[in-house]
Amino acid sequence: LLVSLLIQEREICKIIMMKRQFVFNATRMKERRKDLRRRQTNSEELLWNELRAHKLGYKFKRQYSLGNYVADFFCREKKLAIEVEGEIHKRASVQKYDTYRMRYLEALGVRVIRIKNEEIIERLDWVLKKIRINLRGEVVK
Repeated sequence: LLVSLLIQEREICKIIMMKRQFVFNATRMKERRKDLRRRQTNSEELLWNELRAHKLGYKFKRQYSLGNYVADFFCREKKLAIEVEGEIHKRASVQKYDTYRMRYLEALGVRVIRIKNEEIIERLDWVLKKIRINLRGEVVK
């Protein structure tokens, strides 16, 4: 486990060093992004309807690739990624993967906020407020 963590740390350091050469929305990920857009969840669709067309004052893209990962929503101007989490994110193996991915994105200067499906469905106004606050640069988890 310790060796695994050291390897991850080394990879993150490499990412930081390569930051200027980083490619957003890489062509090699295009089919993956299209597939994810076709299979979006109800929560993602609900949130997308509130984010699209500059409704919060900023341009968001959905299913936007950042390195080898795809963020559910991304505002490039603010380097803010929004991840919508369903039931699968409660699994220990997925939580470990999510933690690594979050650290990877943060090493690239991308802020990540995580929002649960049920929060979008039950408290959409609160979710939008949380996003607006993060767009201003304040951190709200």
